[in-house]
Amino acid sequence: MKKLGWMAAGILAGAIALTGQASANDIQQDRRELRHDNREIRNDRRELRQDKRELNADRRELRKDLAHGRYGQAARDRAELRRDSRDLRQDSRDLTRDNIDRRQDRRDLFRDTY
Repeated sequence: MKKLGWMAAGILAGAIALTGQASANDIQQDRRELRHDNREIRNDRRELRQDKRELNADRRELRKDLAHGRYGQAARDRAELRRDSRDLRQDSRDLTRDNIDRRQDRRDLFRDTY
């Protein structure tokens, strides 16, 4: 009977150690995911800045077309500019949501770690 008590204590200690190890692995995985999210957000911001520059160049081209009397081309450019502006606003909203999610994940990680 005494032997069974020691065995149960050993099994319980092993289970506790495994649980602690799994928790440490989960925290490391969460940190890796957070770093990955940070990288993705940085890349998305860079792409968004590039898209804004391209949109501004398209606006300049539209003004140039209107100034030179190319109204047909200006109408096509205007329609494309609207679509691009709408896409850019959507990308900006998505980036904002991703950033909010990343901040929440970061808070959760620090809450779980400390």
